[in-house]
Amino acid sequence: MTTSNVPKKSSGNENNARIGVYVCHCGLNIAQSVNCKQVAEGAADTDGVVLSKDIPYACSEPGQQQIKQDILDNGLDRVVIASCSPRLHEPTFKQMVQSVGLNPYMMEMANLREQCSWVHMNDIDNATRKAETLVDMAISRARHLQPLNEETLPLTKKTLIIGGGVAGIQAALDLADSGYDVTLVEKQPSIGGIMAQLDKTFPTMDCSI
Repeated sequence: MTTSNVPKKSSGNENNARIGVYVCHCGLNIAQSVNCKQVAEGAADTDGVVLSKDIPYACSEPGQQQIKQDILDNGLDRVVIASCSPRLHEPTFKQMVQSVGLNPYMMEMANLREQCSWVHMNDIDNATRKAETLVDMAISRARHLQPLNEETLPLTKKTLIIGGGVAGIQAALDLADSGYDVTLVEKQPSIGGIMAQLDKTFPTMDCSI
């Protein structure tokens, strides 16, 4: 594991941001194609980065505990995690940073697995260079992140359904049964859509409506 933990003088970008960078091995999913140690060492020299590590499994319980402790010990106000797709673990990492008092929107991810290691399995040098670029981009974006607060808005239990075919009718009935005030709009003079134009339907030969 590579660690750079020397606070740097900031050039003033975004109120002296203190960024922690974590380059995940993801077992061999990333590490087999990317030199994670080199990527972490390169990120350590970037303006605003006060801590840069390569880490075996960022999403694991030990990995999350290590990141949370680093946030507390080093006063990190932004975190960059270079690992897998945000579709997989972005909620995990957001909850992780939030649990130690950091706004979840102050966390940025770089996808080194799907966008780098998996598509450059046989080219370690270029995969590593691409990973360095992806991490640099994530760090640059992280400097400009601002805390966001989610709001919960009241739900008005009214629904507009456009189209009075079979699907629209069934949706209206289901929503009405759930307690919604439903308005069904159909441009034709009668409801039922195409099905209303048929006499019987295969294979039961039942009435289409």
